[in-house]
Amino acid sequence: MKKILFFFITCMIVTGASEEALAQDGKGFIKNKVIAHRGAFKNTGSPENSLASLNHAIEMGCEGSEFDVWMTADSVLVVNHDADFMGMFIEDTTYKELLQKKYPNGENIPTAEAYIKEGIKQNHTKLIFEIKPSKKSKEHGLKLAEKSVALVHQLNAQNWVDYISFDYDICKKVMELDPKANVAYLNGDLSPAELKKDGFFGLDYSLKVIKKHPEWIKQARENGLTVNVWTVNKKEDMEWLLDEGADFITTNEPEQLLKIISNK
Repeated sequence: MKKILFFFITCMIVTGASEEALAQDGKGFIKNKVIAHRGAFKNTGSPENSLASLNHAIEMGCEGSEFDVWMTADSVLVVNHDADFMGMFIEDTTYKELLQKKYPNGENIPTAEAYIKEGIKQNHTKLIFEIKPSKKSKEHGLKLAEKSVALVHQLNAQNWVDYISFDYDICKKVMELDPKANVAYLNGDLSPAELKKDGFFGLDYSLKVIKKHPEWIKQARENGLTVNVWTVNKKEDMEWLLDEGADFITTNEPEQLLKIISNK
């Protein structure tokens, strides 16, 4: 904990963080809008979705670190963005088989359990848990949702974890299993009013969708929903979203966004 706090304070000083950027919620989590997409990987040399990229996001003082979860053929939850890991289709592969290959930094593909355990060693950065829609079947995806919520509760990690998914039924399953969970929808095809009706915490839409429907930011606020926008890597887009009042911004450039926020 002391090591993580040291890195957090050091990184925030380096970026010139303002008091606003250091603001925390009542549980100690940072409130600065910065969500590191697949961890902080692009400028750190760490593999995306690795434990190293998670820890870099924590050390930088990001509000959240996003990660993607699939379920293997033997029902192990693993963290990876694509449906395949180094050419092995995750849903048709056992976890033991996935361990045959490693990231360039020597890490194995992390299990969701290992990722969450690493993340809850601190209480500054939230874990944004993306449940990936199954490529095999709707049933496989819903089973993944069930196992995801069960894992978070098993680890007592509810305070750290917010959920997102492109699959509307997965989102609804999570809310059914844990009515207190923060769940946001990724697909971009529903209005804030429609999401509010089904009890969502927020919308989490692409920059392209939000630029097409900028009024949805205001409408979300009026409906008591949060707005996250992905994946925002250009300075002018970051500044526009901050001016428009987006609650969160998911980016491959967390260092740049932290610097912009610190200078506002």
